[in-house]
Amino acid sequence: MDIKPIRTDADHEAALQEIEKLWGAEEGTAEGDRLDILVTLADAYEDQKWPLEDMDPVEAIEAAMVSQGHSRAELGKLIGQNRATEILRRQRSLTLPMIRRIAKEWHVPERLLVKEYALN
Repeated sequence: MDIKPIRTDADHEAALQEIEKLWGAEEGTAEGDRLDILVTLADAYEDQKWPLEDMDPVEAIEAAMVSQGHSRAELGKLIGQNRATEILRRQRSLTLPMIRRIAKEWHVPERLLVKEYALN
């Protein structure tokens, strides 16, 4: 299977690229098993590098952008361009519909997005 630990950002990026290629692989197949293992390793690396529980909602969104390769423009498509800018600048709070959409589309845990955070 030739899978190795994820120790660096480069290893992580390579794993994410492989995960993307394998996404949708059938469970119980060699590809499905490889996908499960890579997702587990990537999650462990992300948990170590970016501990989620210490993040406020904006930090959680920013971490998802970095770890998943999302852009501000993609966030804008999810919640509206002006709103995305205001959220990232901490000028506006997230609304429940925004939280639900980000959690669903980007797989950011809702428990992180509903936390209180300071606005500028």
